[in-house]
Amino acid sequence: MKSNAAAAEISQPYAQALLSIAQSQNSTEEIGTDARTFLGLLTGSQELNNFLANPFVKPENKKNLLKQLLGEGVSPYLRNFLLLLVDRRRIAFSEPILQQYLVLLRQLNQTVLAEITSAVPLTESQQQAITEKVITLTKAAKVELATKIDSDLIGGVIIKVGSQVIDASLRGQLRRLSLRLSSN
Repeated sequence: MKSNAAAAEISQPYAQALLSIAQSQNSTEEIGTDARTFLGLLTGSQELNNFLANPFVKPENKKNLLKQLLGEGVSPYLRNFLLLLVDRRRIAFSEPILQQYLVLLRQLNQTVLAEITSAVPLTESQQQAITEKVITLTKAAKVELATKIDSDLIGGVIIKVGSQVIDASLRGQLRRLSLRLSSN
């Protein structure tokens, strides 16, 4: 099992190297888009994670699978980078490396990540309103939204930007009301 400290220590230099390559080729956004796609594959398939992390699977088999998965549509720089991770026995850390790349890319573009948790899917206008509110609060140039659904919220949203959390959910309001009532 990978520890968070080891993953952080390994992911930073590799993510920095990938960003340097992307900047030298003027393809930071293209690689970012492809990295998000690959991360979606990793989070959607535990079998893929297990296969890539398995030390008993031959590196050539991992490389062949990656080439099939990525195809020709993905940036050749990202494909070669992932193949290099296989060679260096670091492919099990591809998720934290690519997550760190996206963090560095957001810093480069003066973009903040707003994690939105809602009880129901948000409409386009609701997402736009949240984006505008986050820009006002953070003074960032752009906002990237990461949304997820949590039916336990009952209604409303929870917005997390960095370490700041805005709980505008019905569950949060009920909890605050309960605390006020119990303190009296």
